[in-house]
Amino acid sequence: MKIGDILLENNIFLAPMAGVTDSSYRIISRGMGAGLVTTEMISAKGLYFRDENTKRLTKIDPRENPVALQIFGSDPEIMAIVTEKYINPRDDIQFLDINMGCPAPKIVKNGDGAALMKSPSLVRDILREVVKVSNKPVTLKIRMGWDKNSINGIEIGKIAEEEGISLLTIHGRTRDMFYSGKADWDYIKKVKESLKIPVIGNGDIFEPLDAIKMLEYTNCDGVAIGRGAMGNPWIFKRINNLLNGIEDMEPSENEKIDMAIDHLNLLCNMKGESIGVKEMRKHISWYLKGMKNSNTVKNEINSIIEKNQMINTLLEYKLELN
Repeated sequence: MKIGDILLENNIFLAPMAGVTDSSYRIISRGMGAGLVTTEMISAKGLYFRDENTKRLTKIDPRENPVALQIFGSDPEIMAIVTEKYINPRDDIQFLDINMGCPAPKIVKNGDGAALMKSPSLVRDILREVVKVSNKPVTLKIRMGWDKNSINGIEIGKIAEEEGISLLTIHGRTRDMFYSGKADWDYIKKVKESLKIPVIGNGDIFEPLDAIKMLEYTNCDGVAIGRGAMGNPWIFKRINNLLNGIEDMEPSENEKIDMAIDHLNLLCNMKGESIGVKEMRKHISWYLKGMKNSNTVKNEINSIIEKNQMINTLLEYKLELN
């Protein structure tokens, strides 16, 4: 599919997730066939005030391309300055994505993320100012609305279209649902029917067939996978295989353990052993989910502080399974 002048390999995307979609996991997901990957959401104010931790989140590896850098914020002027000063000069970023869907309390209490859906006029101001200065296609991530009494995703989508947004991703939940209940695919379908720009559906894609069903049911232009990709980068390859008439194959337990080791090595190379090992604990828990005696291994992994010990524990578990 094409966004702006950029042609993507396919329409199966990795959704941004704080603490999950760092550079190492974006590399893995691209290697597994994700057509586009997106950074963890990055504070525009953090970049504006030159916060070093925020700046680190913007690091991109060439193996990730094409990649969207996602920012959040509610000050149109700061969003525009950050776009012009910090994002435009970078050739390693293909798209700028704006987050107006994050439900986290610490984000919405500042009027950012999903809180912006309560202020359509401010949404318009932000999008107008960013699109005006951006030299990259600007995309937008939203939810259906703030709560069941203020569902306005179609209204926000139309504002986005009018202000020159190149693509809209819609999560089929309101902010107050967080990730509970079922994603409303009917609403995703309505958004798609209401707009001319590409619409990407997001919510409740945990198996390859879920993506096929969403594409067929909503007629959306692609899907973005978040929680369904945690510990499961194969989902991108499997969906693409199904779309291309190739038989679906689940990864074996050996493949999952091997991928966990590769991921660990990549993470440690990028962030150093101490941080890499700690951050890898949650990923290993996701990779091993549902496997025999995995809880025992997870408990052991959670107390390990050295990379080689973590690798040896995984290799021993692999032998035990075989």
